[in-house]
Amino acid sequence: MAVTLRPSPTALLDPKCDSSFKAMFTADTKESNAALKDFISTILNREISELQLIQNEPPVEIVNQNRMSFDVSVKFSDGERCDIEMQSRQENYDYAARAEIQVARLLSTSNKTGQNWHTPAAYQISVLNFEFDKSDKSPLSWYTMRKENGGKLSDRLNVVFFDLIKIHRLLGKPVKELSKLEKWGLFLSYADDERRAEYIDQIIRSEGGLMNAKTSLCSVSKDEILWAQQNSIDKAMRDYNTIMFNAKQQGMQEGLEQGRKEGLHKGIAVGRAEGREETAIENAKNLYANGVSVGIIAKSLGMTVERVKELVSDVAMTV
Repeated sequence: MAVTLRPSPTALLDPKCDSSFKAMFTADTKESNAALKDFISTILNREISELQLIQNEPPVEIVNQNRMSFDVSVKFSDGERCDIEMQSRQENYDYAARAEIQVARLLSTSNKTGQNWHTPAAYQISVLNFEFDKSDKSPLSWYTMRKENGGKLSDRLNVVFFDLIKIHRLLGKPVKELSKLEKWGLFLSYADDERRAEYIDQIIRSEGGLMNAKTSLCSVSKDEILWAQQNSIDKAMRDYNTIMFNAKQQGMQEGLEQGRKEGLHKGIAVGRAEGREETAIENAKNLYANGVSVGIIAKSLGMTVERVKELVSDVAMTV
């Protein structure tokens, strides 16, 4: 019997994992395409009848070395561009500035040299598995350029945050009382949770777009490489959380002996430095051993290709 990373024949990938999110929405199937159109239509509150997937993978620089972008980039029939990304965990990013710069770059690619200023609008949609603005109770936040009195500029730069955490409180609410946006949020949050399967299946059966998404997710969940990526990311997150917890405990103990403030900072610094290096090495080797390319490992773990090659030089790849 072949070794598989999939926990069971019916287990589904977690759509909150960026690689799984992209795979579900960009598979070469009619169900995947229909699900993507329905999701974007729901977020932007407009009908999306046709869209074109835009290749956003950097070119291959070295044989067998691929670099992967987990964003989903599309172009609508009217020329407008949209980039969709899943952020499964909060990093030390300035998400407001990050999203603004990303959508500005997207807009600039639509305005070619020599054209007039009637450039189609651009949208940056970020699905967040954390709270971006805790003071805002709405799960959907839409930002455009405005002046002091609220007047809009041109509506060409659009940043949209879809906060899944604010959707979680709706778990268990009668399906008929949920909006389509809320259904999508609950699907993305719990599609892989077998404990919620009966309730989520009720939600899926109530919307054609979600039925297509479920079909696509079932299909891509057969991919061993996607399971390797997801398992590695999950392990890295667990290791990081454990390191931070242990570092905090160590810092508190040292703080009792040398002063709480000094000990806490030292414990966290030591825990981060030692733990991250050890975790990075183990994750890189595990991914490589499971057939994941050096480029994908570098992208997933935030490392350089050269560093990954150095770490896996003594590891035999299996496919």
